[in-house]
Amino acid sequence: MIAKLRGKLDGFTADHAVIDVNGVGYLVFASSRTLSALGAIGNEVVVHTEMQVSEDDIRLIGFASGEERDWFRLLTSVQGVGTRVALALLSALSGDELHRAIASGDHRMLGRANGVGPKLAQRIAHELKDKAGGVVLGTGAPGVAPPPPGSVSADAVSALANLGFRPAEAASAVAKAEAELGPGASLDALVRAALKKAAR
Repeated sequence: MIAKLRGKLDGFTADHAVIDVNGVGYLVFASSRTLSALGAIGNEVVVHTEMQVSEDDIRLIGFASGEERDWFRLLTSVQGVGTRVALALLSALSGDELHRAIASGDHRMLGRANGVGPKLAQRIAHELKDKAGGVVLGTGAPGVAPPPPGSVSADAVSALANLGFRPAEAASAVAKAEAELGPGASLDALVRAALKKAAR
């Protein structure tokens, strides 16, 4: 299982990017939001990934954050939502918009995504209404902008999330730690300071 890639952006199209990791080019399918977050060719990038294996295909799906990957997993748990439709939803709607649409049963908002008709939108809202509360794309914290993918602060948020903190809590704690330590803080120092902030 490949869970994360760090390398140089070698190229991209409308639905995928090629990431060069030590001379090996990985073709990674992604939403338009993730692709736009990668920036220019030649940039060092970090993408969270989901590997899909079928009888005749192996593909990597890439995400700008672990939270986006959580949304992808949640969306593809709904019957009729495959990889293409899930990425279309993640391209058309932000995490907050997805959350609001599902919570309020807003089929029209879900229908903005290519391939999502009224019946499928209704099924998504119905099946995920009780499950979507634990997933927040980006930070979900008021006043806290999500750190840029591949940055030390983004890695620190991911580290706290892996320790069980909610994305909003992790992002808020890292932002406070970064403000205290200043720019240039190491990942280790940032994580330690953020843990103290989160524990208060």
